[in-house]
Amino acid sequence: MQTSSTRTLPFAEYVQHDATGLAELIRKGEVTPAELLETAIARAEAVNPTINAIVQPLYDHGRALLDKLPVNAPFRGVPFLLKDLEMDWEGTPMRSGSVAYRDHVSTRDSEVVKRFKAAGLVFFGKTNTPEFGLTPFTEAKLYGPARNPWNLNHSTGGSSGGSAAAVAAGIAPAATATDGGGSIRIPASCCGLFGLKPSRGRVTLGPRFGEAWSGAVAGLAVTRSVRDSAALLDAIAGPSVGDPYYLPAPERPFSEEANREPGRLRIAFTTQHPFPNQKVHAECVKAIHETAKLLESLGHMVEEIALPYTSDILSRTFLTMVFGETAATLREVSDYLKRPARRTDVELATWTQARIGEAYTAADYAYQKRKWNDLSRTMGQLHETYDVLLTPTLSRPPIRIGELQPSAQEEKLIKLVDTLNGLRFLRNSKVIDQLAEKSFGYIPYTPIANMTGQPSMSVPLHWTPDGLPIGSMFTAKLGDEALLFKLAAQLEQAKPWFDKRPNL
Repeated sequence: MQTSSTRTLPFAEYVQHDATGLAELIRKGEVTPAELLETAIARAEAVNPTINAIVQPLYDHGRALLDKLPVNAPFRGVPFLLKDLEMDWEGTPMRSGSVAYRDHVSTRDSEVVKRFKAAGLVFFGKTNTPEFGLTPFTEAKLYGPARNPWNLNHSTGGSSGGSAAAVAAGIAPAATATDGGGSIRIPASCCGLFGLKPSRGRVTLGPRFGEAWSGAVAGLAVTRSVRDSAALLDAIAGPSVGDPYYLPAPERPFSEEANREPGRLRIAFTTQHPFPNQKVHAECVKAIHETAKLLESLGHMVEEIALPYTSDILSRTFLTMVFGETAATLREVSDYLKRPARRTDVELATWTQARIGEAYTAADYAYQKRKWNDLSRTMGQLHETYDVLLTPTLSRPPIRIGELQPSAQEEKLIKLVDTLNGLRFLRNSKVIDQLAEKSFGYIPYTPIANMTGQPSMSVPLHWTPDGLPIGSMFTAKLGDEALLFKLAAQLEQAKPWFDKRPNL
């Protein structure tokens, strides 16, 4: 690794600023981009061996970017990290958390990466992610688990767990995150950060994807402040050539919206779990009830309602898409390897999902996809009465690392069934129901906005007695990120979280 004689900003001072604040220090001449980068690298070297957030240190690539910074960019010189999934950075590895892509190097920048560069951000590493972003925890066999800075035995969430761990640990003030079933909001909740999933069509996925996961995926970042997320969305919002979705440009910049009052909102909330055999953890219920009281104190109308969907929307409708997309991903792996993919090329859970996905028919997929529309209409009707829906982000505080992994006995059974070519017969079986309840029991709320395309955010307003963060999730109607930023900024002022940091 190349070393540098450039001085660093003391970490105690560095961590007092968000990305917007660091950019202001640079504009005032109080610090240079090179000094900030070396500070970020020093912090990474100090804590990353413990938390395993950065899986590809790209320090020299970051130093090379310093000579190309746009002069008047809003985040000129601010250190930043890219997730090792869907974030092509020309000349650097993108492995998507999979051993199958361990030798893959991007040959171009994705459009969003170009826009982040134009905003002046300085990338210096890629962050940990589960294989192909398939799980709500970050424990890829290729990289090993990312560890939560608040408690190293607990999960960072997923799939943007490495990004969230790095930001929570103070390595960088912000990092990219993508969200196909909650992958911005889940790690934001687990790591005590702010995370907003934009509306479908707000941020391009080009040029590699027109849509990902049938339109479920959207991308932005995890941050420590609301204003950083708003300004980052300003920097990357908008379509690119050939995009299948389009949203009208916002009335004003999102960074301006974060400085405006939200007015008196009508807010519905629920802590009901969609799976009848499961309950939401008492601390997560407490978090929502305390959030509801805070909202009432701020002048909002708050009303408890029944959950507007049932477990089938997760265990059948959403899961059919996930299995089908995993099967398609394995076909891409075969194209890349120039031979049929083998079970040893990917993790066993990925292989299992793909094999089951191959057993679904086009009619199965089309039938379940129509139910996405039914859900969207239901949520649209809800927003005719309420401005925002409030739920827990997760049904439990951050799980322990390994808690949702298949047991050794389960893995042995799966391999036996696969050897007998029997995985395809698990389609629509009780095994699938059990698999769905195990995974979606932990994330029963986040995938809904992915199916409907609505903007949704996790706000860090509660910590458990033993110090684990718990997010409160707010979802607005399609295209109304502005309202969420207004509300988030109001909550940030009423119950600040910026100075809450793990003892790492």
